[in-house]
Amino acid sequence: MIVEICANSFESAFNAQQAGAHRIELCSELVVGGITPSYGLIKQVMTSLSIPVFVLIRPRSGDFNYSDAEFKIIKNDIKLCKKLGCSGIVSGVLNRDNSVDALRTQELVELTKPLPFVFHRAFDLVPDPISTLNELMALGVQRVLTSGQESTALKGLELMHKLKSQAKNAITILPGGGINLENALQFKEAGFNEIHCSLSKFHQHVIQPKISMKSPVHFNEFGNSVSDYSKIKAIIKLLQ
Repeated sequence: MIVEICANSFESAFNAQQAGAHRIELCSELVVGGITPSYGLIKQVMTSLSIPVFVLIRPRSGDFNYSDAEFKIIKNDIKLCKKLGCSGIVSGVLNRDNSVDALRTQELVELTKPLPFVFHRAFDLVPDPISTLNELMALGVQRVLTSGQESTALKGLELMHKLKSQAKNAITILPGGGINLENALQFKEAGFNEIHCSLSKFHQHVIQPKISMKSPVHFNEFGNSVSDYSKIKAIIKLLQ
């Protein structure tokens, strides 16, 4: 069974390879579901590791409906990853109603070629997963990362069974979300050939600070915070 490790740092990626993982999905900021890792991280991993590295291309946290500028960033990042020798791309674009943006996703699939394209867990937001899987197969997507539209892959096992049966090996269903030592065998027994997990541990490098650098005001799973033109204009005028 293929074990793909979602690695959020060089140390995570290195540990995954040393432990015998078969593939890495490289990203940053697992707390928001992952975003595109930095150029420096991608290059360091690519020059130091030998196992396949797929890179998550997601320009920000929040929803998966992107502006033209954000979509251009996604395409530039895919081009960069191909130059750096990555083995595949993990990405995806949705419309405002959370249906798949077929035109943009098709463009990303074509841009990724000859590398494989994985549609990430934005799939877990689509209103009709059965018809969406057919759509993704028609677009040339090779793999779908999903928790079966539940909070964990174990809870979503029933839907993933349906998707796997529907796929008929034309596209790989990759279970991901809360997979660990306690439940991993259930996915093998259920007939899945691959799993996606982070298997993280936490360690503290420094003394606990007095203040936190995290800002809850900027976290919104269904949107994203942006600089406000009017507020910037007003504060500049105020301080002149």
